[in-house]
Amino acid sequence: MIATLSRLLPDGPSWLSWAAPLATALIAVVVALWGARRLRGSSWLAGIGPQAIVALGGVAVSVYGLWGFATETVHLPRLLAVAFISVFDAAEMTLLVMLYRAADPQVGWTRELHLMHRTAWTLVCFSGAMNAVHAPNWWARPVLAAVPALAAWLIELQLRSKLHAPQRGDEEDVRPGPARLVALLWQHAWSGLFALLGLDARTSSSAIARAAMAQRAALRVYRLRLALENTPATGTPRSARRAQRRRERLRGRAQKALDRADVATDPGQSLALVRRLATLTRAEEVARLDYSDAPAVLELIEDLAVTPGVQRIESSALAEQAEEARQRAEAARREADDARQEAEAARQRAEDALTAAREELTRAEEARDAALEDQGGAATEVADARQRAEDARQAEQDARQRAEAILKDAESKAERLRQDAEAALEKVKTATTNQRQHLDALLGKAQEAEGLTQDRQTALGEVNRQIREATLLRDRLRGDLATLNPQAPEGVSSGEGPVWKSPAKERGWQHYLHTLTATDGRAEPTAADLAERFGVDSGNARNWLRDFRAARAAQLAAHQPRAAAHHAVNGSAPAGIS
Repeated sequence: MIATLSRLLPDGPSWLSWAAPLATALIAVVVALWGARRLRGSSWLAGIGPQAIVALGGVAVSVYGLWGFATETVHLPRLLAVAFISVFDAAEMTLLVMLYRAADPQVGWTRELHLMHRTAWTLVCFSGAMNAVHAPNWWARPVLAAVPALAAWLIELQLRSKLHAPQRGDEEDVRPGPARLVALLWQHAWSGLFALLGLDARTSSSAIARAAMAQRAALRVYRLRLALENTPATGTPRSARRAQRRRERLRGRAQKALDRADVATDPGQSLALVRRLATLTRAEEVARLDYSDAPAVLELIEDLAVTPGVQRIESSALAEQAEEARQRAEAARREADDARQEAEAARQRAEDALTAAREELTRAEEARDAALEDQGGAATEVADARQRAEDARQAEQDARQRAEAILKDAESKAERLRQDAEAALEKVKTATTNQRQHLDALLGKAQEAEGLTQDRQTALGEVNRQIREATLLRDRLRGDLATLNPQAPEGVSSGEGPVWKSPAKERGWQHYLHTLTATDGRAEPTAADLAERFGVDSGNARNWLRDFRAARAAQLAAHQPRAAAHHAVNGSAPAGIS
């Protein structure tokens, strides 16, 4: 292409030699992507999936191979080469797409689908063969031959997933032929190989491993048994020790094999072990058995298969399953009885409504008859009676419909009640669990609060002791204050007669005591209050207030002597002190 462009444009720029091929490649990629998107969105490939686009790529490679085969090997003209490709690749893709679109999972593989399927794969085989013939070397032959088959296989996978599983009803119509002969010979050869190796094709790898472990355990136990039975009665001490070591070695191997085979925990493994040991130990009985005695043969076969033990195990398992099913059936029966009782009550209510409707109809008919017999209001009363009869019939129909609706409602209500009961039971279980957890948390908090209360009571006792000590110390300090104030009057401590010589000051003193008593010692009259109340100046009132304080301190100190405070601190207060 580059040489052709160079000849067409001899005076062109140098970058045109690489820009033109690049632009051509980009245009080809864009066109291919557009075509693939249109094909994917078309109704022809709808539902097949993205693998259809990949299959189209394989078809394009196959078309290239067929084009070369048609033009170079068969030497067909170009127009006939296009028709040749259409007969093979286009036909096979059309058949596969038609198979996918016509497939119905409910019907499965019909005879027509099988015919289309075989025809499509025959065309695929021819296409692969022609691609292999057109390949340039032997390395490319298998690859090019596999491309059409891979493209068809991508659509085959989607076809099989749509049909899920092929129907087996048409296998009776299979006709003999070379393909059928090859398939049967292949299956027969592999079946003979599996039978020769003692393998089961339906067995999984884990089942094969467990069966092998059970057989190994049975074989080692059988060898240990032979060693124990064939112990020589007499012999040298050396031979006895050798036989003892051999028995110990066989015993250890048998124990390991039994442990690895899970004989003690798996009933199936233990049953396989017993069956294998039965065949090993009773091989002579099988060889010497008289096969003309059919009952003896059957009995020996049952003994080898350990049939009674298996039946007991299966019977116990079936009995447990039957008991569980019986319990579930009993619970369902109780629920059905409750629903039936509810429905019976609804039916009874419907019958009562129906009876009432019938009584109403009877009364209406009686009224109609009476109206017919009455000559006075013939036309009007007859019309009214007919209307009432029609209303009664309508009421009866409504009652019947209501009864049916009540029955249906009762059934649905019974089902809802059962579901609500199950939901309520779950909620009660959940609430019980939550309340139990909450109770445990509250108990923990109560224990913490009890410990905290004890600690606070201890601290409170200590604080009370300190308060008592502080009170006694305060009283002691008051006594000291009384001794430091010798100017207090004589009558203050004794409380007899007037304390002050001045009547105005005596009244001020009484007012001072009254104020202290009324406020529990929290407040005292001010100097301005004393000056205004008793007609003295402010300076004299302040002196009064200082003298009143000293007198009150002496009075308090006289009521609580220091000796009493000293005895209270030591824990022995006198009787007169409270």
